[in-house]
Amino acid sequence: SKTKSFSVDGSVMLVRPLLFSSAAIASRSLPLTAAMSMSSTTSSGDKQCGKSAVVFLHGLGDTPAGWSSLEYQLPSLKPSLGQDVHYVFPPAPTIGITINGGFEMPGWFDLYDWPIGITAKDDKTGKNKAAQQIEEVVEKLEKEMGIPPNRVVVGGFSQGGAVALLTAYHRRKEGKVPFAGCVCLSGWLTMKDDLEITEEVIKSTPLFWGHGQFDDKVLYEQQPHGVQILRELGVDVSDAGYPMGHSSHP
Repeated sequence: SKTKSFSVDGSVMLVRPLLFSSAAIASRSLPLTAAMSMSSTTSSGDKQCGKSAVVFLHGLGDTPAGWSSLEYQLPSLKPSLGQDVHYVFPPAPTIGITINGGFEMPGWFDLYDWPIGITAKDDKTGKNKAAQQIEEVVEKLEKEMGIPPNRVVVGGFSQGGAVALLTAYHRRKEGKVPFAGCVCLSGWLTMKDDLEITEEVIKSTPLFWGHGQFDDKVLYEQQPHGVQILRELGVDVSDAGYPMGHSSHP
């Protein structure tokens, strides 16, 4: 399929820190806007068919409500992101989290290490199950609204960013239509030993990765580490670091 253009400008997003973090204080905004050839605003609760879609995943301990304002914020900054664009904010399941003493909370997969550095252990079963949930969301978009995967940008914050990367790159095997783009905000590349990306995905699914340089939850080392791996495989990656912690702003 034809390579998509995917760029980022100075859009700002709502602060939604990861559970366990203190109130977020940041000094500059975290960009997210993806410039796609999208063109009337479609509410996530509206049955009207949109031409494109953004699927955005929240972080650990959060809910879809934590990021649903993007549906209104992004079009106010870039009108094309409100014209025929359908927004979906899937909920993570409630599961036991090892680093939280096994207590249950909304989470896409289990976590065994804190903070989360480049040697963090993978919950492969949980991560694949989370990615499968997002794939089912994308399949529903095509079946019910006529929006194919190559008109869908998948993204997320923290754990959600990790699942977005997994869904967009690891699991889009031969025969699966690539996504239009991927956005990872303060996330990390998981299951690196198993990473194989098809040529079609490399050509068709660019990535924006933004990360706080003072992130003490998902360590900043995750960004250059993951970006290097993906670039060496041929993925078109735009990356940016910001003088902030594990949060977005404002």
